[in-house]
Amino acid sequence: MIGFPGRILAVDPGLKRIGLAVSDPTQTIANPLGVVNHVSRMVDAAQIAAIAAEQQAVCIIVGYPLDSEGLPGPAARSAARVAQAVRSQTDLPVELWDESGSTESARAARVAMGVSRRKRSGHLDEIAATVILQSYLDAQPAKDSDKLP
Repeated sequence: MIGFPGRILAVDPGLKRIGLAVSDPTQTIANPLGVVNHVSRMVDAAQIAAIAAEQQAVCIIVGYPLDSEGLPGPAARSAARVAQAVRSQTDLPVELWDESGSTESARAARVAMGVSRRKRSGHLDEIAATVILQSYLDAQPAKDSDKLP
């Protein structure tokens, strides 16, 4: 995690859509931000970098789906290429974060929220990005200001 407060932008790269989520400035809570349609890797990277700047992000996390054995497959290699393209568009740190199970978690969250089956059939991209970001935030060591006296 970045050593100073600021928003973190999470990216869930997909073949058709890219889900986005952003943290609060204290890097505690992830919130869905939206979806951008995939155009090309460089156009997508430029859009992601621009959104990071708009959100005053200090870091960008890119979902990196590992398989059940913890190895990168085709989707992970594609995510790594997206991350590299984003790095070429911004000076912000860009990190890969294991997103295994994020879509399933997003689907379960929509069920838990009582979203009807008909409405659940929609896209899960921004919810998946939120799940990815929240798992990243939760995995970071507690900041000194978070510790109880």
